[in-house]
Order: sequence, then C-alpha cells, then structure tokens
Amino acid sequence: MRKSRFTESQIITILKAVEAGRTVKDICREHGVSEATYYNWKSKYSGMEASDIKRMKDMESELSQLKRMYADLALENRALKDVIEKKPLTPADKRLLVDALKNEHQLSERRSCRVLNIARSVYQYRPDPHRDDEVIDALQRVSERYPRYGFRKLFVKLRKLGHPWNHKRVYRIYCQLKLNMRRRGKHRLPNRYPQPLAVPEAENHSWSMDFMSDALTCGRRFRTFNVVDDFNREVLGIEIDLNLPSQRVIRALDRIVEWRGYPAQIRMDNGPEFTALCLSDWAEEHGVKLEFIKPGKPTQNGYVERFNRTYRTEILDYYLFSDLDEVRDITSRWMREYNEERPHESLGDLTPNEYREQATSPENL
Repeated sequence: MRKSRFTESQIITILKAVEAGRTVKDICREHGVSEATYYNWKSKYSGMEASDIKRMKDMESELSQLKRMYADLALENRALKDVIEKKPLTPADKRLLVDALKNEHQLSERRSCRVLNIARSVYQYRPDPHRDDEVIDALQRVSERYPRYGFRKLFVKLRKLGHPWNHKRVYRIYCQLKLNMRRRGKHRLPNRYPQPLAVPEAENHSWSMDFMSDALTCGRRFRTFNVVDDFNREVLGIEIDLNLPSQRVIRALDRIVEWRGYPAQIRMDNGPEFTALCLSDWAEEHGVKLEFIKPGKPTQNGYVERFNRTYRTEILDYYLFSDLDEVRDITSRWMREYNEERPHESLGDLTPNEYREQATSPENL
C-alpha cells in the first residue's frame, strides 16, 4: 500500500484548523491537497488524536500481514490435502498420523480425521491379524501342489474346492505371499489380417502335432513328439527319445489310435519327419487328411504351440533331468494332471476331460 506523504500529526492539524474556523478551500490550497482528500480524512480520523491514527495504521498493517500469512497457510494446507487425497498413504499410515495430531497438537479425533481426509470409521477400524489365515493356508497348499500355476488358475482351483473368497482378497494375499511369477512378454508385430483357428465341433475332428527339444543334465539332447486334440485341448500323447524319425512317429500315432480312434485330419508344420513319404502313405491308407501350415507361420498351428509353451514352462524348464526314464515318468504324471485337473480359460475354466464329458452329455446332443 502507498505510504501517505502526510504524517498523523499533520492530518490532525489540518482537521483541527478547519474546526477552528478556517475554510476547507483555504486549508486545501495551503497544504496542496484536494477537497476530496480532506473529506476522506475527516470521515476516517475525525475526533481522533495523532496517537490513535498511528495505532490504527499499525493495526491495518498487521492485519494485512496476517491476511497474507493466512493465504499462504491456506495454500499449503490445500496442497497437502491434495497430496493425501491421491493415496500415497495407506489407512494404517493415516491412523498413525491421526494419533500424532491428537497427542502432539491436542486436536480432536474429528478434526484430525478431517485434516488427513480419513473417515472416522476407517480410523476406528482395527484389522484382525488372523482373518486371512484360512486363505493363506489354502493358497499355500494349492500353490505347492501346482507350483507353476499363476493367480488365475490358482483362484479357479480354490473355487472348485468350495472356497467362496472374493478374487480381490485372494489376489491381495497372493501378492503379499510373493507368489506372483514374472512373465517376460515377447515383442511381436501384430498381424494385419489375422485368421482365427477353426474350432472343431467334436473330438477326433482335428489333431495337432509338433516336436520340441531339450537337454539332460549331461548335455545330451532329446526330443519330444506332442499330439493334441484341438477340440478339447487334450494331450493325447508325448513320445520322448533321443531321435524320433518318421517310423517312430507312425508307431506313436498307432498307439494313440488304438484307444482314441482315427482323426479326420492332422495339422502339422513342414518338418522332414512330417513330409516323409511313409507318413503320407499311412494317412492315405487310413483316410486321414494331412494339413500342412505355411512355412514360417507357427500361429497357424496355435493349439499345439500353446500346449508346447505350457509343457516347457511347467516341465522342461522346471526340472533337471538325469535320464530319459525320469523325463518319461514326470511327463506321464503331468499329462494326467493336465487332462484331469488343469483348468483351461478357453474351455470356460474346465479341464479337457470335463469339457469332453460336457460336450458328449445327452443334454448337449
């Protein structure tokens, strides 16, 4: 605020001179002020002494300073509340801060909660430390039984065991137990013209088969020949050996056909074992159509490729094998689990066997 060039005593002298009988015009001309200024002084300082005017100006200056301090504090308070409202603090942290405001600054509970933007019911809530013991126990038992399952499949297994817990509560405990596994995604260019795989309407309509390879602890390489029914994603067989030529592929298919029957078609890639003449003769003899995917297009054989990833994640990458018998034994037990216990999201969280039984039930025929 601009400081006046007249002191308090000068203003009082001018006012008293007019009261003594001199005209306002003469006094204003003498001191070089306008009549408006005189009447303004008269409305503010009439009947006051110089000390009163000085004290009032000091109070006005102090009031102005207090207003600025209040504006700064209000801005800081609003900024702190905005930070707290963005949830950087958990309810437990806010409870500790409310206790500190009550004990150190003697604020009431209601005011402390309002300052920290926390409901009083949240402050007064005391969590039960043993409330989640049952969930923890069940989740640990299921994860020990299926160590390579993620949250989605573990939650489905808990639901099938009859536990009604909410998925958000189970996921919170799942993360607290550090059970979540890191999944490294691959950077792929999207297909501009994707063609979805045809879904068979019945079993034995279409099979998919492919090869995989891995190594024993001694360094020797071995191969696996995987056969999957596209209808219910059921694994029909996994042949394991150091070498798997075309004749061995035919013998593996014959063993599957003995209990499963012949398929209408088999989808495969263009590997030398599959393009061999003997396999073509076997397919022609039994009326099986061989459908070859385009070279360099593994997505056209997506059913068995997705199975290969699961097999590698849960078996080949999870265990160290000393010999082929160990590989065959672990794989055989895992095949039963895969077909009878492992839920599939694409099948509505049903196992392959459950899906086949549901599709062949009299209600769906």
